[in-house]
Amino acid sequence: MHPTVAGFSQQLMAVNGIRIHAVTGGKGPPVLLLHGWPETWWEWHHVMPLLAGHLSVVAIDLRGAGFSDCPLDGYDKATMARDAHEVMRSLGHERYAVCGHDIGGMVALAQAALFRDAVSHLAVLDVPLPGWSEWEETTARLWHFSFHMNRDLPERMIHGREYDYVAAFMAERFYDHSSFNPIDIDIFAKAMALPGRTRGGMEWYRTLAGDHAAALEYKTQPLDMPVLALGGDRRFGPRMVSMLKEFATNVTGGSIERCGHYVADEQPGEVAAALLGFLEAT
Repeated sequence: MHPTVAGFSQQLMAVNGIRIHAVTGGKGPPVLLLHGWPETWWEWHHVMPLLAGHLSVVAIDLRGAGFSDCPLDGYDKATMARDAHEVMRSLGHERYAVCGHDIGGMVALAQAALFRDAVSHLAVLDVPLPGWSEWEETTARLWHFSFHMNRDLPERMIHGREYDYVAAFMAERFYDHSSFNPIDIDIFAKAMALPGRTRGGMEWYRTLAGDHAAALEYKTQPLDMPVLALGGDRRFGPRMVSMLKEFATNVTGGSIERCGHYVADEQPGEVAAALLGFLEAT
């Protein structure tokens, strides 16, 4: 199944030495949406139509996920940020907003730090960020970080069980399970089962020590673009604003009520309204 959203087109774009799958639609100022693990651009499929009347929306599959290439290396968040930046440049967007969730939020932070003249606004949704003062303490309590960092073992254990793993992983992080659609889980699981994609997703975690060191450097020059820090009230929402204030001087945001980690899946209307309000007000 190749999922589609009405009014949006899909293409493979040659950028940064690989091909990135991009989904585009809407009109207005440009915004780039970056998904997390274990999802693909489809994470945003409820949010995108809500933005498209006001914004030119670009959603991509990150390197190693979905229909994008999964090379052997380049999974540090700075390289992934360059992938995303070059997609926007290739689409003619010299200046744009970027919104990332989960691992995509880590990429979005790197993108804002590395391409300060291009990124007009940064939104980061429900994720502990490399470089955060509580990074080591927080990630030590997240079992999947250490599991995914193991070389070869997760790929071997997940192979053939992609649906079971994705379903169990996401269920653990949902608040309202009525928003947990088995069809979406099947889309994410089938994407992960494509050759190399399980490994690609694990590589996002295997680079995190280097990403942490890089992000500590970003903090020496705080971001001055407007930043939206948002998360589910049952996950990282209460900590997002203080976290982002370590990296940036102009931070707003908070928690989405009755929501777990997968904010765009559980509360797409709230996420879209927050993004539109943020981008129109700043």
